[in-house]
Amino acid sequence: MKKYAVKPYAVTPWVKKALATLRPRERLPVSKWAEKYRILPDTNAIPGPWRNRITPYLVEIMDTFSDDSVERIVFVKPTQVGGTSAMENMLGAVIDQDPGPTMIVYPSDKLAERTVEAKLDPMIRQCKPLAEKWRENESQKLQLKFQGMTVYLNGANSPADLASTPIKNLFLDEVDKYPGASKKEADPVSLAIERTKTYKTNRKIYITSTPTLKSGHIWKAKEDADVEKHYFVPCPHCGEFIELVWAQVKFPGKDEVPEGADRAAMATYACQACGAVITDRDKANMLPAGRWQIVRQKSQNPKSVAFWINTLYSPFTTFQEIVAEFLKSKDDPDLLHNFINSWLAEPWEDTKLKTNAEMVMERQTEIPEWILPEWTKLVTGGVDVQENCLYWTIRAWGNHMTSQNVAHGQALSMGEVVRIMNRELPLPSGEKLLVDLALIDSGDQTDEVYNFCLANSEWALPCKGSSTALQGHYRLSTVDKAGSSANGMTLVLVDGGKYKDMIAARMRRPNGTGSWMVYQGCDLDYAEQVTAEHKITERAGGKETLKWVKKTTHADNHYLDCEVYAAAAADIRGVRSLFLEEQTEEPEQKKQPQPKPAQQPTPEEGWIRDNESWI
Repeated sequence: MKKYAVKPYAVTPWVKKALATLRPRERLPVSKWAEKYRILPDTNAIPGPWRNRITPYLVEIMDTFSDDSVERIVFVKPTQVGGTSAMENMLGAVIDQDPGPTMIVYPSDKLAERTVEAKLDPMIRQCKPLAEKWRENESQKLQLKFQGMTVYLNGANSPADLASTPIKNLFLDEVDKYPGASKKEADPVSLAIERTKTYKTNRKIYITSTPTLKSGHIWKAKEDADVEKHYFVPCPHCGEFIELVWAQVKFPGKDEVPEGADRAAMATYACQACGAVITDRDKANMLPAGRWQIVRQKSQNPKSVAFWINTLYSPFTTFQEIVAEFLKSKDDPDLLHNFINSWLAEPWEDTKLKTNAEMVMERQTEIPEWILPEWTKLVTGGVDVQENCLYWTIRAWGNHMTSQNVAHGQALSMGEVVRIMNRELPLPSGEKLLVDLALIDSGDQTDEVYNFCLANSEWALPCKGSSTALQGHYRLSTVDKAGSSANGMTLVLVDGGKYKDMIAARMRRPNGTGSWMVYQGCDLDYAEQVTAEHKITERAGGKETLKWVKKTTHADNHYLDCEVYAAAAADIRGVRSLFLEEQTEEPEQKKQPQPKPAQQPTPEEGWIRDNESWI
């Protein structure tokens, strides 16, 4: 049988290219893709090929983007840790390996334009697989066309651009700098996420920002995540894995060094496990050996993962630089605000009027429940009406707003409140006083409260919190309810924020004149409820405002409301001018033969009297 020689088939270059296109590409995790292809521009802190060893804490964050089981990644970061570069690596890996409609949202259109020019354009040109897929002639400034996909770049200040084309991959950069929601539109984050609903089974949402306030987008996203992770590194001395925290950064006090000495230059880190000194030189070995550890977990199969890190981990920033920034910022609220956000990656919180249960327990006097202090001149009450019970408090008042809780509790009926508020309260002298005025919350069970106050008008008035700040602490209004027997009755509008300011400030004083006190044996539940709120800074409509909010979403604050109403009742009865009664008696005393010298006020009493208007 004759044999024929088979000549090899000549493959033309265009066929080779076609076959290469059809061949499935290896899909690399983002961190490996970046190390293989990413070139950092000369403007970067460390230009040249991307190296994971420089910022090892970014590896797991990037690779979580490659995890098909996770749809949302949250990165709470300070400045100078490479967070933006990590997002750019994720974008590059998507364009090269898993094309699909993608959007990046920046705080403004102008920032989006600057980012394209300064970062994305150089990244695309210097990265071979991206440059090959870029259809530059078809692209626009904020619409970059690639083989198989388009990258839309938008500013959060253009809501209309956030609510149309379906998006598979969504990157939200510096979300805490986004403008707030308007009356016509939802907030930009919600609008952008809405665009991913079409791809709900395989979408990717990456949210990153330096935090601003606890009410900001990034902190809320962190709190809502199924899993929260922090980066732990091994101590070079004891080997224990520790989290780098600001409290462990040590530097000498002003009185411990010669005048003019650079205290920041002496900064070191004290290991919280063994106390040994850690320096910046140690970070080079600690960071690559670090690992992300779960610090909070809601689900065993998380769909959203949050990562949090501060500037102490940055290979680009020394302990000395961080301390120098703190020393420069600590006495200026605005600079300190920036240090907390941009360096520690923590939300700013106004702590000047922060209270706690221990502080309340420290305000106990030696006077037992139901007994009035000898300085009492006025007694008021407050009642917070709930669906299943009524919380109540009774407070004694003296000169210069000195006050003490006499009793508090829960009542099951209005009839029980009548008996409590009409109970005779003894003074040490044997004289007995009654509650002069009690304010009853009319926000719940309004008609019942109105009828109750009408039947007990000699000592009870309805009240409700004012929805807007008042010029004073309270304002007297009238019930406007046609057909009701209570129509025309006095209604007290209360500025709760102002009274909470007053209570918190006076609670912080040691017991004595002008202090806010409680009886001996006060219970912890009352102490926790009366300190269930704190005053924080919130951003709304692009403005920052101070606002009293609950410390936790389920905290009871009924006794705090009761104390606000009792304080407003005291104001209505003229508590701020009680000390004037003694001054009006003084001329009569001088007319008496051989008058006794007037008692000199204590320094604290004198200061409060001379500065009464500060309240």
